[in-house]
Amino acid sequence: MPLSALLVASGHFIFLYYLYHIDVILALADSIISVLVLSLALWGVVQAIRLYPTNVSITLYSLLIAVFFSFSTVYASTYLIKWWTETTDNDYLSFLENSGPVRYIIFWLLCSWAATYLALNKSITSQEQKFKQQSDAATLLKEAELFKLRQQLQPHFLYNSLNSISALTMIEPAKAQEMIGLLSDFLRNSVQRETKEKVSLKDELDYLDKYLAIESVRFGDRLRVELNNRADTQTYIPPFLLQPLIENAIKFGLYGNTGTVKITVNINTDDGMLVIAITNPYNETETSALNGTGFGLAGVQRRLQLLYARADLLNTHKENSLFTTTLKIPQDV
Repeated sequence: MPLSALLVASGHFIFLYYLYHIDVILALADSIISVLVLSLALWGVVQAIRLYPTNVSITLYSLLIAVFFSFSTVYASTYLIKWWTETTDNDYLSFLENSGPVRYIIFWLLCSWAATYLALNKSITSQEQKFKQQSDAATLLKEAELFKLRQQLQPHFLYNSLNSISALTMIEPAKAQEMIGLLSDFLRNSVQRETKEKVSLKDELDYLDKYLAIESVRFGDRLRVELNNRADTQTYIPPFLLQPLIENAIKFGLYGNTGTVKITVNINTDDGMLVIAITNPYNETETSALNGTGFGLAGVQRRLQLLYARADLLNTHKENSLFTTTLKIPQDV
């Protein structure tokens, strides 16, 4: 800023002294006073824009500020030059009066540029702050909904497990004790994974094994789960996605069946996607009377939309009394 003021003052002096042949003392005084008053006016513009309480009509406000300060600059600099120099040079005094409109235009252009630049910068900063606040609010809302969805998945499983434990305490206390231990280990692992956005596929499958160990106690030999994992080792998945899908497959696969039910889980990677296909028997006549609409699928679908902003990552397909749920997880996100 001081360097800019010095350059402007030098240019002003050269213009007066060499082009209009004004006395060196008068030219120097005119240059210094004009630049000092202009600098003060620009400082006033900065403060006026900075202290403006709202961005409504800030552009018009900045132009009015420029008019006020440019007029004030011309008046103040003319008065100060006359007072400081106490000159009686009629030629210079005439020049000073006649150059007033030109000075005003130059000062107005400078003040307008400064005011407009500051006003636009303030408006952009304000918009960025609002956008950041909206973005932060949207992120918090998204995280809250994801947390709510995760919390809604456990009560159904816990309710069924506790009912099974209650029944086993009377007829098979040893199995009830085993199931309590498995459930405790499962819940402890759930708490440890709660804050993670993604986990490795191996970690998710280990978690699934703990869940299936509990279900095996409940259903015994009736439940068989075949896992075929051909996915890359470095694959990741949001936690708590597989359990509700397997739970849904067990619920609809076992209902209406008295024999052994086989649930197949095929895992592979394809074109940057982790693809998990879960297949279970499905008897539409029997399962149509089953209570519930499969919150597990709806909850997983909503989580995928929130995490990846896509609605095509979870699909279901029925064919030949088999129900297949296909889950896709992008690996490059």
